[in-house]
Amino acid sequence: MTVRPGRLRIAAHAELVSLVAMLANLATVHLEAVSAVLGPAHGCAYLFVVAAAWRDKRADAAAGFLALVPGIGGLLAWRRIARERTC
Repeated sequence: MTVRPGRLRIAAHAELVSLVAMLANLATVHLEAVSAVLGPAHGCAYLFVVAAAWRDKRADAAAGFLALVPGIGGLLAWRRIARERTC
């Protein structure tokens, strides 16, 4: 199954933004309500990125393993898949 590259890119950005927001919350005021919202959002985005990278037929194994890195891994996997598509 080929995942549309836009969906992987959006999920990778959502994962990174949610991780940065969670770490900023942790470093500043540590509101539990913010953590309760951002934690599951980050987890869902992370799982979508990993599943999308592994299911994409254009991706090699390296892209799948890159997607396992929290935060930046999804963007690295998306970049690798996009580069393979143009070559």
